[in-house]
Amino acid sequence: MKAKWSLYEIVKRLIDIAGASAGLVLAGPLMLALAIVVKLDSPGPAFFRQVRLGKNGRPFTFLKFRSMQDGATQLQVALVGHNEVAGPVFKIQADPRITRLGRFIRKYSLDELPQLWHVLLGEMSLVGPRPPIPEEVAGYEPWQRERLAVKPGLTCTWQVSGRSNIPFDRWVEMDIEYVRTCDLLLDLKLLLLTIPAVITARGAY
Repeated sequence: MKAKWSLYEIVKRLIDIAGASAGLVLAGPLMLALAIVVKLDSPGPAFFRQVRLGKNGRPFTFLKFRSMQDGATQLQVALVGHNEVAGPVFKIQADPRITRLGRFIRKYSLDELPQLWHVLLGEMSLVGPRPPIPEEVAGYEPWQRERLAVKPGLTCTWQVSGRSNIPFDRWVEMDIEYVRTCDLLLDLKLLLLTIPAVITARGAY
């Protein structure tokens, strides 16, 4: 039997549909241009596809503009010793796999624009914890899995608070605080804070 949606979930879903639809229309020409430029900048497809986990750990195929060399996932094995983030995540500030264009589109989150499609489909939300890969979740401690209790989002508290400058445990704590206290005003606040966070690119790499 399907669980009933709360008023918050219904309104949030309507906002997601309206926001994602408007975003796809307005950003459509830019996304087309980025797809072409990414393709021309380095060998490989314009889009990067990867399995991510959504609400309650449900897997879905995640889409973004490719910002790394084609086959970067396989190359990660040789770079594990250079990981700069504690916990089950992998991040390197000067990651050698990132392309010339990729560094720019990652800095200003342009690589994330295709995820508006996931929001429209209902796999993601405009606001929510960022969707992790299965390998990361496999390394979670039991308390950290609570961040999977809601749909993942394009932006979240961590994204507007310094991104990669935030330690992993604090990042997860922020996500859990959102899960436990989220409301429409908080969602609106995080959406508004995302604008300066993207423009200044603080903590992006």
